[in-house]
Amino acid sequence: MINENILNNNAIVCKMYYKDFSILFTGDIEEIAEKEILEKYKTNLQKLKCTILKVAHHGSKTSSIKRFLEAAKPKAALIGVGKNNKFGHPNNITIENLEKLGTKIYRTDISGEISIYVNNKGKIHINSYLN
Repeated sequence: MINENILNNNAIVCKMYYKDFSILFTGDIEEIAEKEILEKYKTNLQKLKCTILKVAHHGSKTSSIKRFLEAAKPKAALIGVGKNNKFGHPNNITIENLEKLGTKIYRTDISGEISIYVNNKGKIHINSYLN
């Protein structure tokens, strides 16, 4: 158990697999939890690799550290964030680090609701509902 910012850093982190598709759900974890996960899987970082990453803590500056994003290597990233929120989420560094990885970014403040469909052959369709 992490004693720093207990509610965020002890959030459930899980990975879902379907055929060649995977999505890593990170809740609201922050840097300290990401570092613990990296340490836990340091001999097999491949376990963190995912097709889609639900970006931790709304893409804040306290999460989504570069090493964690590099281990996940997501093709797409989902950031749940309110438009013009008072916290300044997502942080520009998080966006830049994802862009450097060539990750397609979907943000609810820009795209609205985001739906992911994976067919029985593993082909992915991501839809958003705002233009």
